[in-house]
Formats: sequence, C-alpha cells, structure tokens
Amino acid sequence: MFRRIYVHMVIAALALVAPLVAPSAASAQDSKAPDWKAQVKELRIGLLGGENTSSRLARYDGFQHLLQQTLGIPVKLYPAADYAGVMQAMGAAQLDLAEFSPSAFAGAWLDCKCVEPTVVPLEKDGTVFYVSVMLTRKDSGITSIAQMKGHSLAWADPNSASGYLIPSASLKTSGIDLADGAYFSRTGFAGGHEQGIIAVLNKQYDACVTWTSGQGDIEQGFSRGALRGMVDRGMLKMSDVNIIWKSGKIPNGPWALRSALPAGLKAAFTAFMLDLPKSHKDIYDQIEQGTGVGYVPATLDLYKDIIQLREAERQGSR
Repeated sequence: MFRRIYVHMVIAALALVAPLVAPSAASAQDSKAPDWKAQVKELRIGLLGGENTSSRLARYDGFQHLLQQTLGIPVKLYPAADYAGVMQAMGAAQLDLAEFSPSAFAGAWLDCKCVEPTVVPLEKDGTVFYVSVMLTRKDSGITSIAQMKGHSLAWADPNSASGYLIPSASLKTSGIDLADGAYFSRTGFAGGHEQGIIAVLNKQYDACVTWTSGQGDIEQGFSRGALRGMVDRGMLKMSDVNIIWKSGKIPNGPWALRSALPAGLKAAFTAFMLDLPKSHKDIYDQIEQGTGVGYVPATLDLYKDIIQLREAERQGSR
C-alpha cells in the first residue's frame, strides 16, 4: 500500500514540474513515418537530480531539440529533485528514458524489471568506468578515513553508486559501523553530488562522497565528474579540498529505456546516441560534461555486480 501511494506521489510531483517542450517537428505527420510513431506520441525524458535545475536544463536544451527533430515527435524533459523520482516514474510508465547512475539503474531494474540499458558513455582510454571519492576541506586537517572518526559525512543520494552504494559498502567491509555516533558523528543525504560538496565547503558536513573520472589534472577537478563541473563553473577550487579516499572502478551509468517501448523507437534512439558524438559533438560535450569519446552499446551484464550489491543492501535492511 505504501509503495502504491509513494508511486502516485512521485507521479504527481513530476506532473507539477512544467515539462520543457521543444517546438513540434513538422515531419511528425510524414506518411512514411515508422510504425512506432502511431504508438508513441511523445518521448518523455527524466533528468536525475544532483545538479541545480537551471544548469541541468541548459545542458540538455540542444539535445532535446535535436532529438525531437531526428525522431519527428515531441520530446519533453522532466527534471526530478532526486534519483528516486525518475526511478519510480519509469516504473509507473510516466517516463520513457533517462541517463541513470549505475545504482539508480540497478534499483529501477530490481523494482520493476521494466527498464533496459541501451548505451553507456565511453572514455578516451577505452573504458566505461569512473570512481567514487571522499572529500574534506583542506583547512579541516582531515586527510584520512581514520581521522574521520567522530566527524560528519554527507552522502549524495541513496540511489547513487558513487554517492552512497559503493562508499557505504566499502566502509562496512572495512569494519566501520555506519550508524550515527558509532564511527561518524552523523551521516545524512545532501540531495545530490553538488549539494554534498557545497555542504562541505560551507562546513555543514566534514566530508562528502562524490564521483569523478580520477583521470587527468587534479587541479582542474580531473577530466570529468562533479568536481570538474563545479571547477568549470567557478564554484570550487581543488586547492581548498582534500581527497582522502578513492574507490575501485564503477561502471558508467547507462542511458536506459522502458522495455515496453516499440523496438523501432529503441533502435532509432540507440542509433541517434551512437552517432551524436560524431554528428553534433558540441551537444554531446554539453550533456556528458567531460572528455569522453562517445557511446557503446550497453548490456545488463555490465551492471550485474551493482544489481547484486543493491539486492544485498535491500535484504540487509529487512
């Protein structure tokens, strides 16, 4: 009963967010349009939380218009306050696709078995991975996990791999009790990666966890990730923070579609994404915010370890 009520609340919340709709494409009535256009009148894209809404929408503006022009149907953007909003709306068939974090995708898949990965971002080194890091203020003097005892820690989002799932699992494996007061003075969810970093800079928390490529110039916030995005926007100086912990490799999150969508639409979207870095590199760079080189087809197998971690976490919380 609670789950049903929660889904309806999420759907209602999304409905209150005015969808941003690009001008209708004149080709939508083309008599030669693919058969799937008779079934799908619009494409609804969920945008995960973790970044301020205005920046998120600005990054996706060109993508929205180009995708609408290519598919010939209206494309709407739905920014959500947190990851759960997109996950629940996908499960309720209120959204059609999203670029997920790996943990959010795993959670959505476990919830409904109704989503499937289509493409995953590819990096210059040929990998599809990134890392989680823990961050403290430079002037805090905290330079290790051992020194974090008795201090506060901000997670990014409960459905983020780098911002919760991986670091929490790693800390537990090392013997750290995550209950408030057991090791850390307190823990909490900041509401997103950017929000967590800001909370540390403002001394609301002593440390936070976030995502980064872990590659490239550290003074620039590495080649991509939440740190790089904030450095580029003048919101962060890497000289003001310490990185005191780094995870192992985490698979990049996939672009994922509802499994029930017509095969023709899935194929058209996949082809669009695979071509995007070559045909419209400026738009690709805007949405991916980094030094990647494109996308490769994604499979469920890439996320099996993340799915297992999420399932184990669920079993442990019962």
